[in-house]
Amino acid sequence: MSIKLDLYKVFNAVCKYESFSKAGKVLYMTQPAVSQAIMQLERELEVGLFIRNSRGVKATKEGKLLFEYISSALNLIDAGEKKVHESKELMSGELKVGVGDTISRYFLLPYLEVFHNRYPNIDLKIINRTTLELCPLLKSGKIDIAICNLPIKDTSIKVKELMDIEDIFVCGQKYKNQISKDINLEDLGKFPLILLEPTSNSRQYVEKYMLTKGIKIKPEIELGSHDLLLEFAKINLGISCVVKEFSKQYLDKGVLYELPITEKIPKRGIGVCFLKSLSLSPSSVKFVEILEEKS
Repeated sequence: MSIKLDLYKVFNAVCKYESFSKAGKVLYMTQPAVSQAIMQLERELEVGLFIRNSRGVKATKEGKLLFEYISSALNLIDAGEKKVHESKELMSGELKVGVGDTISRYFLLPYLEVFHNRYPNIDLKIINRTTLELCPLLKSGKIDIAICNLPIKDTSIKVKELMDIEDIFVCGQKYKNQISKDINLEDLGKFPLILLEPTSNSRQYVEKYMLTKGIKIKPEIELGSHDLLLEFAKINLGISCVVKEFSKQYLDKGVLYELPITEKIPKRGIGVCFLKSLSLSPSSVKFVEILEEKS
């Protein structure tokens, strides 16, 4: 096919200029080489493509028919090559990022801003899902990369950790007055707990750790949003388990208080995830570089 494609390029030029010599100049070929290429193509197709005369050449009926298709095909190839070049140079294209609401708000926004300022011609598509929902989307090709709560245990996915986060328990003024000294994890069961929904990666991480200590927690309230955990604790509906790094505004203002737990939950991470089996697109590579340089 590669040989025939070269013949079609010669054929296209001859049709366009109606001259072997002019086609040769454009293609940097000698006139005999152009003539030889056309004869080879005519032999392969078993049809005459040109009528030769002293003023040049004219396409036959079959030649005109073939030219319509070959011209369109070569234009499409040129357009495709141009799009690949533009994508490589980040002059066009799109980047599909999967991320949860909380990570998007408290972590990802500054990186999106930097990427957009550097590469304004790349369309950003943000798909908001939980970490457990993002992994199948990544594997199905519906997103290019995912920013997830770690750990991720999937051998088909590569993870680059970006930052550490710490799970803590917080409360409002009411429970702060009731808890005046250090308490252990087991003592938390005496108070109404507010946790994320069971499908949350963050919830599962905390529960699994506490189970290793022989502690099974049963929340009184389950929510789908980290922000709601903060707000519910703020109005004294119970004790919430939140990410410390994403709760600084509440803690710094003194509207929420970190409980003095005798044994802290081990830190975990946030990472960028992508498939091991596929090469990252040029836009994905640049975005990961921005994440790593600023983390």
